[in-house]
Amino acid sequence: MSTLSTVLLTFLVLCAVAACATRNLLISIVIFMGYSLVMSVVWLLLESPDLAITEAAVGAGITSILFFVTLKRIQQIDRRSRSRTGSAADRRGSPADRRGDGAERRGDGADRRGEVADRRGSPADRRGGREHTGGTQA
Repeated sequence: MSTLSTVLLTFLVLCAVAACATRNLLISIVIFMGYSLVMSVVWLLLESPDLAITEAAVGAGITSILFFVTLKRIQQIDRRSRSRTGSAADRRGSPADRRGDGAERRGDGADRRGEVADRRGSPADRRGGREHTGGTQA
């Protein structure tokens, strides 16, 4: 085995371990690209140019592009979900917001569940005091 082959095989093993061990997905994708390129050189040394071209095109080219696009999509989804939910402090609000004005306890539809209260109607509607035409009765 030549020195070049030994160096390439050592680099392949290091790339494989590093791609699995790293926590940053972008770095992992770049390491995977390096692995595919070195593997295509190994295929050339083994006198298999068709496999070398395929490995370079599919392994380092198309697969890496798909990984980059997927990573970008994941980051976009993550950003959207963070902006929708906000931080924990935003959801809790201030102490005055948490106390409220009693609308949740009164059940008068002025709370955040107003849509549900509106669909079900008033307590008189649910008891049968008036004809209720909107939605189903509970």
